[in-house]
Amino acid sequence: MILYQFLDRILNGVMREWIERNFIYTEWIPLGDAAVDGYYIQTVNWWNLKRKLFTGLLILVAAVVVLVRTVSILYASRQVKAAMRSAGRMIEDYMRHDREALEVFPQGYEEISVRIVEIKADMQRKEQMLREEASRKNDLITYLAHDLKTPLTSVIGYLSLMDEAPDMPASQRAKYVHITLDKALRLEKLINEFFEITRYNLQTIALEKETVNLSFMLEQMTDEFYPLLSDHGNTIRLEVEPDASGGPLTLYADGEKLARVFNNILKNAIAYSYPGTAIAVECRTVGDFVRIEVSNRGRTIPPHKLEAIFEKFFRLDDARATNTGGAGLGLAIAKEIVTLHDGSITAASEDEVTSFLVELPLPAKTITASRRAPGNTLPSAQSTALK
Repeated sequence: MILYQFLDRILNGVMREWIERNFIYTEWIPLGDAAVDGYYIQTVNWWNLKRKLFTGLLILVAAVVVLVRTVSILYASRQVKAAMRSAGRMIEDYMRHDREALEVFPQGYEEISVRIVEIKADMQRKEQMLREEASRKNDLITYLAHDLKTPLTSVIGYLSLMDEAPDMPASQRAKYVHITLDKALRLEKLINEFFEITRYNLQTIALEKETVNLSFMLEQMTDEFYPLLSDHGNTIRLEVEPDASGGPLTLYADGEKLARVFNNILKNAIAYSYPGTAIAVECRTVGDFVRIEVSNRGRTIPPHKLEAIFEKFFRLDDARATNTGGAGLGLAIAKEIVTLHDGSITAASEDEVTSFLVELPLPAKTITASRRAPGNTLPSAQSTALK
C-alpha cells in the first residue's frame, strides 16, 4: 500500500510534470478583441517528443549492445577456460601415458593433437639422444678407468725393478726407462681425456669476436701439425683463395675458437688417414659464405656412424686399444663453435675419402666487395704443400 501511494502520488506527479514541461505546449486563445476573455489549449510538441524518444532509443540500444557484449565476453571467457582446462587434461593424459592421439583427443582438437604428437616425438628423440650420450659417457669413463691401470702398473713395475737392482746394466736400465716413459705418456693422455670430459661438462662456450685473418690461420695451423704429420707419414695440401680484392680472407669471428675447430678436424683427419697420403685443405668463398673443406683418404665411415659423428662422446673406434680419437668430444665441440658463428659443419665419406665441410658467414664489407668485383671472379688460389 505504501509503495502504491509512493508510485501514484509522488512519482506520478513528477512524471506528469516532466511530460507537461517537455512535451505539452499550452497556448492562450483570446475571445474577440478582449484580452481578458479566452481559453487555453494544450497541444503535443511532437518534435520534442520524437527527439526525446530517439535519444532514449539510442541509449537503450547502446545499453543492450553493451550488455550483450559483456555477457558474450564473460560466456566466451568461461568457455575458453573450460576448453583450456579440458585440453590441458587431455595433453597431460597423452604425455604421461602411452596412448594413441586418437584415443585421447576428440573431434575438434585435430590441430592440437597434431602439434602435441610432434612435440612428444621430439621430446622422445631428445631423451633417447641424452640416454645414448649418457651411456657412451659412462662406457667411456669405465674404459678410461680400466685403461689407467695398465700403464700405471707398468710404470710402477719397471720403477720397482730399477729401484731393487741399482747395479742393473746401463743398457737394460735405459730400456726400462724408455718403456716407463712410454707408459707414463700413455697415462698422461688418458688423464687428459678425463680432464677434457670434465671441462666440456662445466664450460659454457662464449664467443669473443674480432677480425680474423683466416688465410694466415690455416697456414699457421698446417705448419704446427708438421711433427704429427711426420709421425703418420702424411702431408697437407693447402689451397686458399684470396678475397675479391686479392687480399687474404678475413672473418669477424672468435679466432681462438675457430682455431680449435680446425685443430680438431685436422687431428681427426690425420688419425684416420692412410699412411703416405695427402690431406687436402681447401678454402674459398661461395656466395655470402666462406667454405673450408678438409679431405683425407682412409677407411670409409659407415653411414650409421657418419650420422652420429658430431655427437658427444662418440668414437669411430669401438676398441679402446687404438690410439685414434680421444674422449669423443672434438667434433662435438667443433660443431657447437661453428653453430655459434651462424655457420654449418657436415661430413661425408665415400670411396675411402672422408670430407669435413665448414661454412662460415662472411663480413658484410667482404660480401659487398665481392659483389662489386668485375665478373665476381676470384684470383687464382695460392697453394701450399707441407711435407
